[in-house]
Amino acid sequence: MSEQLTAELQAKVEATAALLNKGHADHEGSLVFANSLGAEDVVIADLISKHCPEIRNFVLDTGRLPEETLKLLDDVRKQYPALQVDVYYPEAADVEGYVAENGINAFYDSQDLRKGCCFVRKIKPLKRALSGNKAWITGLRREQSVTRDEIQFEEWDEGNNMHKLNPLADWSEKEVWAYIKAYDVPYNELHDKHYPSIGCAPCTRAISMGEDVRSGRWWWENPENRECGLHPATPLNFKK
Repeated sequence: MSEQLTAELQAKVEATAALLNKGHADHEGSLVFANSLGAEDVVIADLISKHCPEIRNFVLDTGRLPEETLKLLDDVRKQYPALQVDVYYPEAADVEGYVAENGINAFYDSQDLRKGCCFVRKIKPLKRALSGNKAWITGLRREQSVTRDEIQFEEWDEGNNMHKLNPLADWSEKEVWAYIKAYDVPYNELHDKHYPSIGCAPCTRAISMGEDVRSGRWWWENPENRECGLHPATPLNFKK
């Protein structure tokens, strides 16, 4: 450990570990972690490895992730060999159909087309990853954006009809990075190039000083619409 945590952050770490253990017990081992490999998620992976390694991790590889993200996936597996980290991919027929009908980069043309791409590459694989489980864990934080400022530590996910845990809901970005530095947690190299939030390569850009941390995601859309659909209040209604 290269740095010491503040008393306030240490208390949050202990509360987060307790929430993970409680969730694992409450849901009888049927709790999974959607690891997006962002800064928040590597913190959660580190905490799971230390306090509740039975919780299965999964990653959604959309087929358009940056090379830096794929490298981090390997780093996480090497750092935490005791963790089960599964990878889910979109169905080839879905991607081929979307591209044939709309074009390879159609997500720039309209919000509906962008959400349709997210549906094929993220939402459908997520449904497979969550199938058979009772609850899932995310790295959502209230501070991240206007679409997330009311999230709770535990809530009902209407869209997926299951419980959702957001153990870092009250963590600040500064606290996330303090933990990463203190415990030498592996993280995405793009964070050092002004990418605070990282998704698919064509939908992610670096941000400038003072911009919102998620302003680099789908930057051509209004801030209140910048979600891919992984965390809906109600089910999405895209055709299969």
